[in-house]
Amino acid sequence: MHVDLSVKPEVTGFFDPATNTISYVVKDPQSRHCAIVDSVMDIDYAAGRITYDHADEIIAHVRAQGLTVDWLIETHVHADHLSAAPYIQRQLGGKIGIGRNITVVQDTFGKIFNEGTEFQRDGSQFDRLFQDGDSYQVGQMTCHAMHTPGHTPACMTHIMGDAAFVGDTLFMPDGGSARADFPGGDAGQLWDSIQRVLSLPDETRLFMCHDYGPNGRDIRWETTVGEEKTHNIHVAGKSREEFVALRTARDATLAMPKLIIPSLQVNMRGGDLPEPDESGKRFLKVPINGL
Repeated sequence: MHVDLSVKPEVTGFFDPATNTISYVVKDPQSRHCAIVDSVMDIDYAAGRITYDHADEIIAHVRAQGLTVDWLIETHVHADHLSAAPYIQRQLGGKIGIGRNITVVQDTFGKIFNEGTEFQRDGSQFDRLFQDGDSYQVGQMTCHAMHTPGHTPACMTHIMGDAAFVGDTLFMPDGGSARADFPGGDAGQLWDSIQRVLSLPDETRLFMCHDYGPNGRDIRWETTVGEEKTHNIHVAGKSREEFVALRTARDATLAMPKLIIPSLQVNMRGGDLPEPDESGKRFLKVPINGL
């Protein structure tokens, strides 16, 4: 995958403390065009309340900087936060893109949530479905999509100039890697995907989708390929077999993300809420013993 280290986009991170998610505005260095990566819609799950404070902060930044949004990128179907991409698109424009294997995720979870034939499982809720090696433009900057499955089948790493947005494929070096035990996840695939990311030039900047401040340190979300290769606690000095054993044992101890049930239902729809019933009300389902 081609990385142009001479192209250095301006990357602004927005941390959401409720979900430990980092969203990004990525500005083309040669124009006023940008992409937004992994936006967050706020939900008070206990109250059934949707709000948009986090997305509004991103929108305010884009407007204050006089930027044009070309793309709203989802690195994967998130299980721990709801996407705000359609909300932002309605206000700022841009196309929503995700990996082509969203159709695998839609089929898997469409069955779990007992979605009928009206729920399309063809990815048509998105403006573009990226395949491995696809390119697209953000202003004058050519960007590339790299398929990096393992956490989910649809995970993509997006390379924009000297910056790569890895989704949940990697965490900061002291955080290791993301779980691989969701339906369609695979620890061996995750290892292979991590190796693809770490085959990029050492100077490539890597931007995380999540950070949890291991051992009480401050939240951080930027590192480099070289730092990950040398210091990542799940990868550095490990074999594929050791990683799979470590990842599998660790995943067996993890609870489900608090927002997995609403997140999957919304995100597999491209960030839209389920259609209203005959009374005009919208509902999220809870499948009993389904996950």
